[in-house]
Amino acid sequence: MFKAASFFRIADNFTLPPLDALEEALQASRFVPCGATQPESSGWVAPRGNKSTVLAESIGQQLILRLCTERRPLPASAVKDAVEQRIEQYKQETGHERVGAKIKKEFKEEAILDLLPRAFTKRSSTTLWIDPVNKFLVVDSVSLTGADKVLSQLVEVLSEMPGSGPGLLARPVQTTMSAAVAMAHWLASREAPVGFTVDRDCELKMPDDQKSTVRYSRHTLEIDEVAEHIAAGKVPTQLAMTWNDRVSFVLTDAAQVRKLKLLDVVLDGVQDKGKDDDGFDADAAIVTGELSALIPDLLEALGGELSADGLSPTPETAKPATELADA
Repeated sequence: MFKAASFFRIADNFTLPPLDALEEALQASRFVPCGATQPESSGWVAPRGNKSTVLAESIGQQLILRLCTERRPLPASAVKDAVEQRIEQYKQETGHERVGAKIKKEFKEEAILDLLPRAFTKRSSTTLWIDPVNKFLVVDSVSLTGADKVLSQLVEVLSEMPGSGPGLLARPVQTTMSAAVAMAHWLASREAPVGFTVDRDCELKMPDDQKSTVRYSRHTLEIDEVAEHIAAGKVPTQLAMTWNDRVSFVLTDAAQVRKLKLLDVVLDGVQDKGKDDDGFDADAAIVTGELSALIPDLLEALGGELSADGLSPTPETAKPATELADA
């Protein structure tokens, strides 16, 4: 369900609207494929897949949404060639050797409109999880730009609902220690934070114009060479880790998580639990439960979460969704 994760903190006073009202608002912004001359289209789709029409899935107090985006990418070279053809034709018809910027702009717009209907479309979908109890929001993306687009669509839906309450005010989670500094310490000291192990993949990069990079893949990192690279100024940008022998992932220098994978100890018996609903409810409950426990541990390993003013750690500690379900 989640292959990556960008973490956001939402406003303390934010409350989810009634599920039926949210569903109606999402249906009004349901995904529609690109038109013939439309470069991009995005909208909400069913998290369960094409067999469902429900856009807002609530599992154990956790809300799961999914945004679909379709694009018609045009190669820059194709647009350039089409514009140049128009310019040459214009010169021959008018006898002018120079073509103004305004005319070139018009030619480019014409070329794009002409090429778009012939361009192949590409679709991608992004899952979004809102934890209204612990005030977390997680986007299945390691691109802040991509995550921001999803959040913008969500904010638009919420703001257009009648009698909408306090705003979402989602902001990227910030920690006392940067992920790069923390990873450098763990590698140099050969000591992982409590509850975590350092695995066998790592990327180190020099923070200068050359950006010289060293990558280790399936290689022990408890060697002098790694510490020497760090001492020489290289900064860890990616580090493979495992949390409590339950979830493996790669931590980035932006404190985002990629290559998320639930390990066998977590997945035992999942198929039996999910026979009646294609496994979606079981998968959603397990993923949100594991991540809601992993997130506070990861933030603690990074020195704790900073408050909105960026000056001090937040006093709250997220409570795992599994505990909420038992409460």
